[in-house]
Amino acid sequence: MKRILALSAVLALSLGLAQVRVGIAFDAGGKFDRSFNQSAWEGAQKAAKDFGVRLFDFEPADPSQVGQGIRTFAQEGFDLVIGVGFANEPAITATAKEFPKVNFAVIDAVPGEGKLPNAVGLVFREHEGSFLVGYIAGKMTRTGVVGFIGGMDIPLIHKFEAGFRAGAEYAFKEDKIQGRVLVQYVGNTPAAWNDPAKAKEIAAAQARQGADIIYAAAGGSGLGLIDYVKQTKCLKEGGNVRFVRKADPYAKVPKYADYTRSCGTDGTKATPLFFIGVDANQNYLGDTDNNPATLNHGLTSMLKRVDVATYEVIKSVVQKSFKGGVREFGLSNNGVGYALDEYNKALLPQALVTKLETLKRQIIAGQIKVPESR
Repeated sequence: MKRILALSAVLALSLGLAQVRVGIAFDAGGKFDRSFNQSAWEGAQKAAKDFGVRLFDFEPADPSQVGQGIRTFAQEGFDLVIGVGFANEPAITATAKEFPKVNFAVIDAVPGEGKLPNAVGLVFREHEGSFLVGYIAGKMTRTGVVGFIGGMDIPLIHKFEAGFRAGAEYAFKEDKIQGRVLVQYVGNTPAAWNDPAKAKEIAAAQARQGADIIYAAAGGSGLGLIDYVKQTKCLKEGGNVRFVRKADPYAKVPKYADYTRSCGTDGTKATPLFFIGVDANQNYLGDTDNNPATLNHGLTSMLKRVDVATYEVIKSVVQKSFKGGVREFGLSNNGVGYALDEYNKALLPQALVTKLETLKRQIIAGQIKVPESR
């Protein structure tokens, strides 16, 4: 059944703007997945505050119902209908053709092959941001083994995988390390976006093979990785776990009490286990004791600025500058990147941060070609 709920109705009288109505259909996981969908929702909320638009959302109980919600928004004459996620592209394309006076947008796909004047695809250069976090993983791993967990096994997530692998291997080559990148996907159906238990199993398997840093591009499933990392806390040398870097880069980072009890204080025998977040800044989810100053298990996050893309497309409708086609977000326009904040600034050496800025410039200039597929 449809579940369309008005969530914001703020009149921007001081700006003299007519009230714009925006309908958003969410992908699997819903708008509070603390990742992809939530980022879109936060961008929409910011636009509602800044421009006085009214927001309505649709979260289908069954993915097959999403077209019904999108069509309802169009029938009611909404100014903009947004489909969050590539799975919403067919419904957006069909509805955009039927309602040419309504504006439409899809995140992560291009409706109507980019040929519809009333529909725009908001796409990202995920491989560029993933290269940066892969480089971080390659530089910071103690074991020389890092992991990647994909959600649904599709070309879109292959971009994350390819960029991450390329970044890690770039770092391994610089440091002359025979490193490894472990890869596994949660599944090949939309259910893969919301299966944290499966992602947790994969994380455990990768850690057993020595992965001390694991990156998930898996939507809500990624929360399973985060849970595993926080529960396990560290890897101890032995078995498949071998430290290729003997020096402890986290020696000066204060450890929280549970970490010390579980892992000890000798950095030559144990090393922290880390996740790398995705889409939104998930660094804060690695905090175990509500104290950013102590060891955080979120090494960084690959920022995919879905919030910015959502905000910008709503802004274009408000300002009557909307155009169909394709809008791409990458390093060159701050559409992707990596997170550095109070939770992880003690984990990343300044020399590494400086090098990352150099790598960004080289990627933007085309001096480093980041692969988009396996």
